[in-house]
Amino acid sequence: MARASMETGRLPAVLLGGLPLVRSLGIAGIPVLVASPRRRSPGMASRYCSGRLALPPLSDREGVVAALVRAGRELARRHGRRPPLLYENDDLLALVQDCRRALEPHFALLLNEPQLAEAMLDKEKFQGVAETRGLPVPRRIEWRALESERRPVLAKPKSKDTWDSNVLHLELFGGAGKGLVFRNGLEAKAHPNVRRFAERLTFQEYVAGDDSAIWSFHGFAAPGGELLEWFIGRKIRTYPALTGDSAYLRVAYNQQLAALGRDICERLALAGIFKMDFKQCEATGRFYLLEINARYNLWHILGARAGVNLPRVAYDYFVYGKRPPHVEADPDFRWLSLRFDWRAYRELRAAGRIGFARWLATLAEGRKVYELFSWTDPMPFVETWHARIRGALGRRMRRLLARV
Repeated sequence: MARASMETGRLPAVLLGGLPLVRSLGIAGIPVLVASPRRRSPGMASRYCSGRLALPPLSDREGVVAALVRAGRELARRHGRRPPLLYENDDLLALVQDCRRALEPHFALLLNEPQLAEAMLDKEKFQGVAETRGLPVPRRIEWRALESERRPVLAKPKSKDTWDSNVLHLELFGGAGKGLVFRNGLEAKAHPNVRRFAERLTFQEYVAGDDSAIWSFHGFAAPGGELLEWFIGRKIRTYPALTGDSAYLRVAYNQQLAALGRDICERLALAGIFKMDFKQCEATGRFYLLEINARYNLWHILGARAGVNLPRVAYDYFVYGKRPPHVEADPDFRWLSLRFDWRAYRELRAAGRIGFARWLATLAEGRKVYELFSWTDPMPFVETWHARIRGALGRRMRRLLARV
């Protein structure tokens, strides 16, 4: 275990995650122990990274859990209480949920009851739970009824396990995006890769609206669905449009969505961190619930900069039992991934929907939180670009030597 995490005297949070969460915790003065199988990552280069915990490959679940247990036991011995464990993506969340019996004696965790937790990792199961509880989800379309559906249809994977290397992600979605929109069910069913991957896909009515119609409700709840703190986000652009990865995001506020998010939290009795994704119908203004993710994510650094630091709320609840007063997030803040937003701009420009001047004008709006760069924490940016330049030069040198 790394040295610096022990030097601060304060109980560190153990993080299965990256730079956004390192910074979210760090700006709150919370030491961060980054646990990862990687030797180096942007989060480890951050000045807020107090230490590193080397893990075996995530495919070695027993080895990962054993390493975490040893670290948790040692931190608890030194500090007199269990450290919080934070996790960033679906694979890590699944590992923590599946191994909760081994991890809970050594870490401060707050997980949902197993049936709900499993459903939130499987879109088809979640659709069933949402329908049973009367939540406002888009209408499900069964495979046998797909060709008779005349309205636009959204096809998306039932599960995102090992998403980045998933054959479904690469071959059906082209390695970009999280779903496909078809003009109708007949077009969807005629697609050769849709037929090929049909058993791994789920289909529902497509809610009309551009990227700005995608909203999110972020919160942390005590057991039983007691909402401790929250903020609302709204997408500006994604890449690819409508179904892709976040490119440009903003903090927002909507009274209707705030009430709906709180109601869903209580009705499902959510526990711990969560993010609800919604889409607002452009014709009716109604919000449709798309999914709920029970894990930490990149939005949290935006919320933290805007005044609502949910990782800190979680840490304070786990360590001190605190329940904070609600603070409204500052809607002037924006989060930007320039690499994705440049691609989003090119896609929109090709469709005749935005020009270069208008794109630049949107980038000038609000106070920025960047995916990688930060004036107060520059080393992740410096080290990442140093590695990229060194890699590019190495590839060119190898090509030159091969020609010689």
